[in-house]
Amino acid sequence: MKMNPEEITAIIKDQIKNYNVDLNVDDVGTVIEIGDGIAHIHGLTKAMAGELLDFGNDVYGLALNLDQDDVGAVILGGDTEIKEGATVKRTKKIMQVPVGENMVGRVVDALGRPIDGKGPIQAAEHRAVEFPAPGIADRKSVHEPLQTGLKAIDGLVPIGRGQRELIIGDRGTGKTAIAVDTILNQKGQNCICVYVAIGQKASTVANIRESLSRHGVLDKTVIVAATAADSAPMQYIAPMAGAAIGEFFMYNDKDGKPADKDHPGGHVLVVYDDLSKQAVAYRQMSLTLHRPPGREAYPGDIFYLHSRLLERACKLSDENGAGSLTALPIIETQEGDVSAYIPTNVISITDGQIYLQSNLFFQGQRPAVDVGISVSRVGGDAQVKAMKQVAGTLRLDLASYREKQAFSQFGSDLDATTQYQLNHGAHMMELLKQPRYSALDVVDQICAIYAAKENFIDDVDLENVALFRDGLAQYMSEYHPQLRNSLRNGKISDEQAERLSDHIKHFKAKFLKEHPNKVVDEAEANSDTPGSFDAVTQGSLQE
Repeated sequence: MKMNPEEITAIIKDQIKNYNVDLNVDDVGTVIEIGDGIAHIHGLTKAMAGELLDFGNDVYGLALNLDQDDVGAVILGGDTEIKEGATVKRTKKIMQVPVGENMVGRVVDALGRPIDGKGPIQAAEHRAVEFPAPGIADRKSVHEPLQTGLKAIDGLVPIGRGQRELIIGDRGTGKTAIAVDTILNQKGQNCICVYVAIGQKASTVANIRESLSRHGVLDKTVIVAATAADSAPMQYIAPMAGAAIGEFFMYNDKDGKPADKDHPGGHVLVVYDDLSKQAVAYRQMSLTLHRPPGREAYPGDIFYLHSRLLERACKLSDENGAGSLTALPIIETQEGDVSAYIPTNVISITDGQIYLQSNLFFQGQRPAVDVGISVSRVGGDAQVKAMKQVAGTLRLDLASYREKQAFSQFGSDLDATTQYQLNHGAHMMELLKQPRYSALDVVDQICAIYAAKENFIDDVDLENVALFRDGLAQYMSEYHPQLRNSLRNGKISDEQAERLSDHIKHFKAKFLKEHPNKVVDEAEANSDTPGSFDAVTQGSLQE
């Protein structure tokens, strides 16, 4: 059949009229430049800041720069699989990590993926890595102590639940040791711990995991590891991921339901080890994204990066479940310079700092806490009342000792008061020494500091002070448990102080019989000892 042009035209017009296209629009971009872990993508006009982008082959990126012509994204993981011209899809999700009870006891990377070889994790839900901190009205003041088990910290620079306490010092001064000991002391304390390792050797992370496992606290700990072998974006995202994992337990009750007045939230301790490496990773990312550099080539928002991370640590109000997230950020200094850019930034954000000094560390004073510069801005609110009572003058005693110690080096004759202060201070410093993995219960700390304060240990040999402290703790636990446990609640009454003094006297008499002091007559040692200069000379003259 032959159709004339008019019929053909009519059919075409009818088809155009009834043409209805169902388009499936997907936001797809093209990689126009790739290198140094940075991808520039054209075509993602609707991408959000902080959005997760899918590069295919299980490779993801994070949109950071939203420029007029392209999107600058950092690659989370290896970028060797990505080539110029590759397609990129939007996920339409802000960067998230899996959270929940099943994360506890596992080692995960910065994206929450397991790296301990124990199989996949069934996450309860996902939380955004960037989450706004609770407002003032949603918080309450810090009032519950978070015991570290270390006398030098619990007595002098106490940490409370919901506090941000900076651990700062040079390389190799025991910063990680304090953080790990604090995690170990949370055993049986109804506290979930999150340890975030940033830029460390994988072997170091493995050793820490082994230590936690050996002391039975790994089943209450999540380890988030972005090792030195991982890319800068992974090291940058790791602390925020650790905070998100911890927030799940703070904002929810033990059943995983939102916390409120009747359903209390959990308590979390998060250790960021360390934030100076995160700052370096963020600087690397920013420079490769061509963001303008500021002081020491760090980007202008480096302060904001750390402040919005650490502000997430808080003590929630009773209406919000009274949960808490305690942050222990670690910062490494160069040659003890606490006035450098990153240290001063983080000091101003946190609620106090524990400063570790290299000189003290090498002198054998461990933990090497410098009492003069270390401070807790929460203070006595984060201490049990008895500890606050016995440790009240401890800082002054140690400061006085340091002053007299510097003075006595001139070698002049010292009066009796100065000699007493030097001897008393030396015994106090010896008492504060504590080896790793030897946390003391808070009541044992109170007994030990009380004994030192009341001059019970001043006439004990320095090398026996640690034995005296451990022996006293065991003695009080075995023979006077009732009095010992009563020190947990409230101040020490006059009657309790009298009983405690009597028990310490009794223990001391027993201790000195077993460990007598080494009394040396100096004149005898210098003159009459065979082999001394005077004795040999005298003998030769008689001959």
